[in-house]
Amino acid sequence: MTEVLKLCTLKALILHVACGASAWVVTNSTDTLSAATNFTDIDSALKHHLDTANIPKTRRRRYISQNDMVAILDYHNKVRGKVFPPASNMEYMVWDENLAKSAEAWAATCIWDHGPQYLLRFLGQNLSVRTGRYRSILQLVKPWYDEVKDYVFPYPRDCTPRCPLKCYGPMCTHYTQMVWATSNRVGCAVHTCHNMNVWGSIWRRATYLVCNYSPKGNWIGEAPYKVGVPCSACPPSYGGSCTDNMCFPAVNSNYLYWFK
Repeated sequence: MTEVLKLCTLKALILHVACGASAWVVTNSTDTLSAATNFTDIDSALKHHLDTANIPKTRRRRYISQNDMVAILDYHNKVRGKVFPPASNMEYMVWDENLAKSAEAWAATCIWDHGPQYLLRFLGQNLSVRTGRYRSILQLVKPWYDEVKDYVFPYPRDCTPRCPLKCYGPMCTHYTQMVWATSNRVGCAVHTCHNMNVWGSIWRRATYLVCNYSPKGNWIGEAPYKVGVPCSACPPSYGGSCTDNMCFPAVNSNYLYWFK
């Protein structure tokens, strides 16, 4: 069976979209952090995560294929460039290898939850899991965008159930993270989990997708972007460059570090 259902549907045989994605968190997080992990910036937090993560030095294949990377990135930018109402400050999203490596480190744990907690103070995160064959990696990504049908700009209002304790009703925080204007970097990883505990059920050969975003979005009381003429409110660092309704960075390629 390969039908895709949302994670909030408890009776689903195939769960697809994780709940909560570190949604609507505030800077003064109440998460308990040890002194060793009380980081003040994303770079030090990422470095600690990658230094301590149990990632195999040699893998049969990369944590995500080039085709899947391109598909995920292009889909995000397609969605970001076509938001309605139109965005005046939407930034073009680029691939980030460190975010991808941190996503792989978490995906390799095969834990069906967001984490690690200390990183979620700095990163946004969307998750998908499914069993059965699939034709395209976008089958694990598109349900995040599909939440747009339950979203009314500028705030999610009633589409933010807290999971898993209150996991019912519509959600849209995966969509808002995808289109958060200042979240301009993404890195994802796909991992096959041979025995994954998904809310008490053991799934054999589950395909687990983790996408990390930076800077993180979904801040309480903030809209995902500013409404206006596309690119009319781009940060000065973009130098007025605009493409497909997005502030375009001064780089030649998203794949700059891919073939290192």
